[in-house]
Amino acid sequence: MTEMKLTLLGTGTPFPSLERASSSYFLQIGTDLILFDCGPGSYRRILESKYAVTDITHIVFSHFHYDHCADFAAIALARWDHLAETGGELKVYGPHHVTNFVEKLFGKDGAFAPDQDARTLHDASLGYFRARGGGDVRARISPLVTELSPGEEVRTRNWTLRTVEVPHAQPYLQCLGFRVDTETQSFCYSGDSCYTEAFIELAHGSDVMIHMCHRISGSELSDGALRSSAGHMDVARIAAKAGVTKCVLTHLSEQMNVPGLPERLVTEIREIYDGDVVWGRDLMEVGFGPVAAKPLE
Repeated sequence: MTEMKLTLLGTGTPFPSLERASSSYFLQIGTDLILFDCGPGSYRRILESKYAVTDITHIVFSHFHYDHCADFAAIALARWDHLAETGGELKVYGPHHVTNFVEKLFGKDGAFAPDQDARTLHDASLGYFRARGGGDVRARISPLVTELSPGEEVRTRNWTLRTVEVPHAQPYLQCLGFRVDTETQSFCYSGDSCYTEAFIELAHGSDVMIHMCHRISGSELSDGALRSSAGHMDVARIAAKAGVTKCVLTHLSEQMNVPGLPERLVTEIREIYDGDVVWGRDLMEVGFGPVAAKPLE
């Protein structure tokens, strides 16, 4: 059996915070380490975790708001630089724009083209490369990029990734939610989304669901906010209707940084959802077994 292991790296929002990095999550399945999103602060959280940046095999983007993708260049370049020739290319998946995003960073005329010229041609850089196990010729970074449309699947030997479009920032950004299944376990990630039947159907019966919980329900600033992000009772209805075993609350705003408020919100969620509720925090490891004996995690 290939067991899933989940680590919350960043559980915050675009708001600058030392307590919560922006959206980023590790899902380990066997020797595969999948990074879902990599917003500001996620690179630092990876260094603080039990994993190394060189352990990452896949990166999956839900959408291209900067709080979900801004640390990508640092993570991808550090992985490439320190693996030398001992690891395969990074596999990158995401919605429309992912190919353009990676190309504009690492392509022949991309933002990091001068860096790549120096690191693959300069004597000093090649010396460090050889010391790390490389040869006399160094290939440039070249992630393997796959652009995903809603409804598409990615199948590997140990797991399957499925996608659905979720409402958030359309028509300006395509936004995806995800489900990962092995033979025995399942994981869902909403990306950024409000209440949507499409994600409920995708998440149905999953073991662990991470869902955006951006605000206290009823406190939205506009109809647009209501249609693009989830409040705590939206997440409760989604978790209950989908019948997920464990619901992890994340993308938690500064509005919720009030003593006693998390406990109150979790109590309200449990009035309609009888599964396990986890109040996410950075570097938390979330198990795929029950935690119902704990009042708040």
